[in-house]
Amino acid sequence: METDLYQYEHDLWKQGKNYVGGTDEVGRGPLIGPVVTACVVLPHDFSLPGLTDSKKLSEKKREQYYDYILEHAIAVEIGMDSPERIDEINIYQASKEAMEKAIEKVRKKVPLDVVLTDAMPMELDIPVIPIVKGDAKSITIAAASVVAKVTRDRMMIELDQKYPLYGFKNHKGYPTKKHLEAIKTYGLIDGYRKTYGPVKELLGGKKDE
Repeated sequence: METDLYQYEHDLWKQGKNYVGGTDEVGRGPLIGPVVTACVVLPHDFSLPGLTDSKKLSEKKREQYYDYILEHAIAVEIGMDSPERIDEINIYQASKEAMEKAIEKVRKKVPLDVVLTDAMPMELDIPVIPIVKGDAKSITIAAASVVAKVTRDRMMIELDQKYPLYGFKNHKGYPTKKHLEAIKTYGLIDGYRKTYGPVKELLGGKKDE
C-alpha cells in the first residue's frame, strides 16, 4: 500500500494550522562543500504525483519537480552551513543550524504554524514534528528534500567546471573510490571538510577509529 504523503499536512490543516513548513537536509556524507537545507510551505491544493524522497528520483525528475515546487509553493527558502562550520561544530549540529536558517527565512515571509522534519528534533517557539523517514511520508518534507538536493548538486556541478579532474558532477562530493583516488593524486582544494576521515588522513592526521 502506498503511503499517503498528504496525511500529516491534511491532519494539521484540519486543526487550523494553515502554514505547515517541511524541512530536510542534503550533504551530511560528502567530503566537500556545505550542508544544504530547504524549508518549504505548500498550498492546500498542491499536487505533484510521484514526488518522494529525492534520493529515489532520477536527476531529470528532480529538476522537473524542483521547478514545479518553486513555481507553486507558498514559500521556499535555503539554509546552509559551510565546511568550516561543519568542522567547528560537527555535521549533526551544522545540519540543524542550517535548517534553522531556512526556517527563519520562511518565517519572515509567512507565519509558520508548525514544522515537520525528517527525524530531526528541534527546539523552536512553534511545534516541531520529527518524522522518521519523513521525506517518504510527508509531501512537504519530500518537496524540501528535492529543493535541497538540486541546490547542492548544482553547486557540485559548478565546482566540477572549475576542477574537472575531481569528478564532482558524478559523485557530488561523496567518498567514492574515484573521488578518493582524485584527492590522493591531485591534493585538496578549498572547501574540503578537514574533520572527515579521508581528508583528515591526507592532512596527516589519524583516521577516526
